[in-house]
Amino acid sequence: MDHKLDEKILAQLKQCSKDEASLSKLKELYEELHDRFQEVKKQLSLVEQAIKHDYDSILITDLDLENPGPKIVYVNDGFTRMTGYTREEVIGKTPRILQGEKTDRHVLDRLKERLIEGQAFFGHTVNYRKDGSEFINQWDIHPLTNKNGEITHWVSYQRDITDRKESSKLIFDANLDFDNLVEESKKTFVDLDVQGNIISSNSSFKNLLGYDADELKTVKIWGLVSEDDQAELKALFEDFDSDKIGEDSYSWEFIGKEGDTVKLEGNINYFVSNEETVIRIHFDNISLRNRIIETLKKKKNKFEDIVGKKDEFSLRFVVNEDGETGCKFISDSFTAITGLDPDLVIEKGVSEVLLHADDVKAIEKALEKAFNGTSSSVSCKYKTSDGNYISVVQSFKPGYGANEEVVESVKSVALIELEVEN
Repeated sequence: MDHKLDEKILAQLKQCSKDEASLSKLKELYEELHDRFQEVKKQLSLVEQAIKHDYDSILITDLDLENPGPKIVYVNDGFTRMTGYTREEVIGKTPRILQGEKTDRHVLDRLKERLIEGQAFFGHTVNYRKDGSEFINQWDIHPLTNKNGEITHWVSYQRDITDRKESSKLIFDANLDFDNLVEESKKTFVDLDVQGNIISSNSSFKNLLGYDADELKTVKIWGLVSEDDQAELKALFEDFDSDKIGEDSYSWEFIGKEGDTVKLEGNINYFVSNEETVIRIHFDNISLRNRIIETLKKKKNKFEDIVGKKDEFSLRFVVNEDGETGCKFISDSFTAITGLDPDLVIEKGVSEVLLHADDVKAIEKALEKAFNGTSSSVSCKYKTSDGNYISVVQSFKPGYGANEEVVESVKSVALIELEVEN
């Protein structure tokens, strides 16, 4: 089997041999080791072939987690293609050579915690190739143990998922159409990966906090909330388990770009896109909801101050002998609501005494349609005795006499809206 020995190795074996017998023995041992090496190499190649569709590279480090960190003891060809580093350049170095400015420190801290606990870790962050270009590296790290079950090394299966992240964004833009679907329902909406990074958000979320899409990419979701709420939000994303997602709502105080705060109530869901788990949170604006409730309470109180228990009044219009339309009757609730004398309105006309100038034409048109047999409703403002205006929805309905084809009068009902303007 001398064909396995090149001239250099054969010369070294001869130097280590005392005689031909010892040389023959060394050659035999070398050939046995060589055969074992080739078998192991073949098995390793088969393993790499089996997983190459799931992972781009394999990296194995020793156990030492203390500074400067575990040293690389093996990388496959996929690692050199993905990073641009040769084996010789990385063996004995730490994986920190792949880290840089945008590498997420939180992910690295969590990774170290998991490894210290002897647990597997799955995650991703920005890494850097030898030429300085960025890529998103996804890790799937597992402990390697000896026959006694003791951890001896860490194996990291890695993949460049930059294109996947970009395609996910395209899927969100093309298929989900956040700003149309969500904005129409007035929802505030954000999608996150399992590490709390913001993948995408709708305009309502961005406008509410004052950030643009690029700014949101640089922060974790818990980086947008008050200090008191950060721990709860972080806990949701540590070792994210979709089975633990329930129907509970969470209330967090978000801090906008300008320092203003808003209380949001979030409902959490998740889905899988391009093999990646995406956490989707719909928010209700509690601060806005509370303001609306308070405003409605104030309007209700103001309304009750103005109208007491009355919420509508009725009028009847007729056309006189000169062909002019005038008010013939006003119900008793009119005075309780407006504070005005109904006789004054009947004498001078609704347009002169009651109506806001902007609404005169709309009322005249509605009366004309009603006298022609068509019912309608309009929104308008009526003046009150204290100089304010109240908003009403006023209906106009034709009233027929003995001749059912001729409109003799028009009945109008004005229903008060919860709005008061000065």
